[in-house]
Amino acid sequence: MRDFYEILEIERTATAAEIKKAYRKKAKQYHPDLHPGDEEAEHKFKEVNLAYEVLSDETKRSTYDVYGEEGIKNDYASGGFSGGFGDIFGDLFDMFGGGFGANFSGGNQAKAPRDGAHIRYDINLTFKEAVFGTEKDIQIRRTENCSHCHGTGAEDETKIHTCETCGGSGQVRQSTASAFGRFMRVVPCDTCGGTGTVIEEPCKHCKGSGKETVNKKLHLRIPAGVDDQSIMTMAGEGHAGDNGGQAGTVYVYLHVEEDDIFTRRGNNLYVDIPIRYEDAVLGGTIKVPTLKEIIDYDIPAGTQSGKYFRIEGEGVPFLRRKGAGDLIFTVKILVPTRVSAEERELLEQLRSEVGNKKTEQEKGFLQKLKDFFE
Repeated sequence: MRDFYEILEIERTATAAEIKKAYRKKAKQYHPDLHPGDEEAEHKFKEVNLAYEVLSDETKRSTYDVYGEEGIKNDYASGGFSGGFGDIFGDLFDMFGGGFGANFSGGNQAKAPRDGAHIRYDINLTFKEAVFGTEKDIQIRRTENCSHCHGTGAEDETKIHTCETCGGSGQVRQSTASAFGRFMRVVPCDTCGGTGTVIEEPCKHCKGSGKETVNKKLHLRIPAGVDDQSIMTMAGEGHAGDNGGQAGTVYVYLHVEEDDIFTRRGNNLYVDIPIRYEDAVLGGTIKVPTLKEIIDYDIPAGTQSGKYFRIEGEGVPFLRRKGAGDLIFTVKILVPTRVSAEERELLEQLRSEVGNKKTEQEKGFLQKLKDFFE
């Protein structure tokens, strides 16, 4: 994936002035007029333009910093570049003799549909909420079309008229004199701000912007099985678009708390079960916790500490298909720190009866030590 900061060779903390300066340098370096027929230079020139288009716009830049190019692709996929190149084209006229600026103007982009910016929301979940699913109400602040003027920006729609200066195009030709002669370039109209229309009486509620900021409550249904850092999307619930563009998306980042009993890895659950020494030696029934209940589980005689057992289907539910992961528990043999007199007597008797007998595990370990030191 492209990194717009690397394309312009700037730091991620670069100021607007530094971004503009870097863009001017790169645009002059790769302009097609200097590299006729060079497809690579043409490609880099387009990348430089796109990088500047995004990073010079505060809203797009903040979205790009969070979501990368995926978050802003709709801004240029639906309507091409939205402008912002007038100043740099003016600087390039002196170098290339003028005339090329209009080729990139793309018409009145101020009127082109533009999708709204995305919104990020972070939410904390308990371990059980993530495993079993839950519902949450969240509240966001977003821009919407003005409820008074319905996005027109005018107190009275009949008092919106075509700009007389630019004839509704949103652009005007500007003549520039230089030592090489007089050149023309296309720039946004100062009278209408590039919109192509003039509002005689701006809306009193939104001051002519056509937008207002509101608090919006959203209901979130979180499915069973989500994990830490999962992302849920709510399309169309972000900031309102312009000129008929779609509203942005709300990205909900889930943060899941750790559990005191279970450890989760993917859809499998892991838990340590303490067992008594006599149960490990003789075998027996132990209690094992699952997500829904505590069950009885028979372990065989001679179970060693650290031995693990798997119970299929008792883990975390799968998100997009039926079934669940497994529950894997490991037994840990308890060694008492205090024993009664009767218990001590029995243990001493057992040790005396065992004497110097070695278990198979002990024999194997002693043989490894012997081989090592020989």
